[in-house]
Amino acid sequence: MTVDNMRVDLGARSYDIRIGDGLIDAAGAEICALLGRRKVAIVTDQNVAGLHLDRLTAGLDAARLQSSSLILPPGELSKSWQTLEKLSEWLIGEQIGRDDLVIAFGGGVIGDLAGFAAAILRRGVRFVQIPTSLLAQVDSSVGGKTGINSPQGKNLIGAFAQPGLVLADIGVLDTLTPRDFIAGYGEVVKYGLLGDAGLFDWLEINGKALAAGDIDRRRHAVRRCCEIKAGIVARDEHEHGERALLNLGHTFGHALEAATGYGDRLLHGEGVAIGCVLAFELSQALGLCSQECPSRVRAHLRQMNMMTELSDIKGDLPDANGLMALMAQDKKVQAGKLRFILARDIGDSFVADGVDLDVVKSVLDAALAARR
Repeated sequence: MTVDNMRVDLGARSYDIRIGDGLIDAAGAEICALLGRRKVAIVTDQNVAGLHLDRLTAGLDAARLQSSSLILPPGELSKSWQTLEKLSEWLIGEQIGRDDLVIAFGGGVIGDLAGFAAAILRRGVRFVQIPTSLLAQVDSSVGGKTGINSPQGKNLIGAFAQPGLVLADIGVLDTLTPRDFIAGYGEVVKYGLLGDAGLFDWLEINGKALAAGDIDRRRHAVRRCCEIKAGIVARDEHEHGERALLNLGHTFGHALEAATGYGDRLLHGEGVAIGCVLAFELSQALGLCSQECPSRVRAHLRQMNMMTELSDIKGDLPDANGLMALMAQDKKVQAGKLRFILARDIGDSFVADGVDLDVVKSVLDAALAARR
């Protein structure tokens, strides 16, 4: 088994990201060194459990680790106070302590939820991320952002809590539905757009083969995204500056997720893809980048059969004022002012304060008008 290894350099909170095919089966051996006693609690969802839980528990058994598991409903609605309470009480009932380990085994929802529960349980229990979706492997499992949603906005309740290890088994990507895989691809594209034009160039050539199942291209995409994120997190762990760039497309995307009720109408990666197009449209409207930039972003996403427009979202949406009210709950709001991630070019993004909200409204009005 070929495994790529990289380090997230955070001093005493440093950890490894391991990327390879078959890491779920080897998870017991991989995490043994982290354990004070040989007990782990697995948090997963119904979809992942049906496909992969037996493999994980077999690997843990082979390493003589005692494990128990909680299987939760899939989907963004599980990132709630109610599910957090259920999970926390289960972990307490399982007597999970600081010598034990929580395993977040699933996509971004499970990673965020289980990581947050571990962060607040007994004032901090260690956890390992075993991400099973493309979105989680390239983004949410790395960097220590954990949390749940509020009805007023996405990820508004949470904590920074770094995992002890990330095991990204790229083999499990074959079991994703086409929609889930392509939604996760929205986060892959984001990394090229925010700071690596070469990655975006590579995706324009290789994206179709990657989506079709080419494991070497998938490994390259996961590794490159993790390299970019690991570097940014090491320089700005708590998002005081550069790390905010990782939210490219998210200010718009999170508002759209809230507007659609965090359900199947719009998956997170789909919201990010539409949000990236809107961020580049806003940048062009402000005179920061050429019209070629949003056109190129849109063209590649369409090539990958991804959502790019508000008209791709089924059902009603709020008007521009309603969407902007949802955006005002964004975590990047500082001193009551909304901050945007804008772009001068593909691969050249920056954090912008004091954006003219009339221009934002005009971009949203135009996008909403195209739905009619």
